Amino acid sequence: MKGKMAFPASASFTSLVLVSYLLLLAPWFEFSRAEYGDSEGSSPVRASVPLSKGLSWSFYDSSCPKVESIIRKYLKKIFKQDIGQAAGLLRLHFHDCFVQGCDGSVLLDGSASGPGEQEAPPNLSLRARAFEIIDELREQVHQKCGRVVSCADIAALAARDSVFLSGGPNYDVPLGRRDGLNFATRNATIENLPSPRTNASTILSSLATKGLDATDTVALSGGHTIGLGHCTSFEERLYPAQDPVMDKTFAKNLKLTCPALNITNTTVLDIRSPDAFDNKYYVDLMNRQGLFNSDQDLYTDATTKDIVTDFAVNQSLFFEKFVVAMTKMGQLSVLTGTGGEVRANCSVRNSDNTVLKSVVEEDIESAAELK
Repeated sequence: MKGKMAFPASASFTSLVLVSYLLLLAPWFEFSRAEYGDSEGSSPVRASVPLSKGLSWSFYDSSCPKVESIIRKYLKKIFKQDIGQAAGLLRLHFHDCFVQGCDGSVLLDGSASGPGEQEAPPNLSLRARAFEIIDELREQVHQKCGRVVSCADIAALAARDSVFLSGGPNYDVPLGRRDGLNFATRNATIENLPSPRTNASTILSSLATKGLDATDTVALSGGHTIGLGHCTSFEERLYPAQDPVMDKTFAKNLKLTCPALNITNTTVLDIRSPDAFDNKYYVDLMNRQGLFNSDQDLYTDATTKDIVTDFAVNQSLFFEKFVVAMTKMGQLSVLTGTGGEVRANCSVRNSDNTVLKSVVEEDIESAAELK
């Protein structure tokens, strides 16, 4: 099919040997998934990652006790129809948090003050459906609880459920974020979202400014175990000359999807299990089958190579470190307490929302029903 890559069974001998080696080693390293919060229970990350002031593990216990079940139930329906939307929601949360913090600013439409973050080059490939799903989730939650849950918190919970419902770890999410009043500038958005063409050193430096270390960086990169990549994001690895690091069979098949420069087709980020959140992305890197330069260079750079190897042979270790990294990332520059607001519409600030009055009236009615 157009835009999809079919990889034949004739992979290189080296790749087959390496995969077999990893499969043999896996049982010796694998731990119980439940150990890291993979079941419906809580995660030990609570004890290892400090909370930002104003966030809480039980923030909505009184005001909206069923918020997590509402979101998960709705996303189960969405993903049953199209599991690909999980990657879109996860990426949306990443792009929100890395630019002026997890404040839902990426959800804001542009205004008279300028274009919104969505119009900056790194965000042009965000899925339109992901924004729609956040709006649908907000409507579901606000109908049940009134306007008490922020769009930023909804995005964080949707990202967690995207991971879990596609096979990854289940984990607790600290809540209490407020929605930002402004979106970031185009330049700020570009500066805070490293390009897929960059190398590992650049990404490490960028994330270090946000308090994320090398292990966090490699773990968060594992989010590319699900989702799609556009040809334009890696075409320089194919044309005019092939990147010598790239596996030849892998490159040959990529050229079937991307036969020239400036092709708009997409292909999977993880050729082994594109719709499953697992550790096969790291196996890809060890086989020189990482799609983006920013991915593959993690196995070239001396700082990150051993971490990639550890995650490739130990999925439970990857899950554990991913949860820690996501919990840290999810608290970047959060607004809490009286900061920001809880938007009635995720794409519009309350001060610009002409229907806010009717929404507030609905909130009062909803709150009264809960008494």
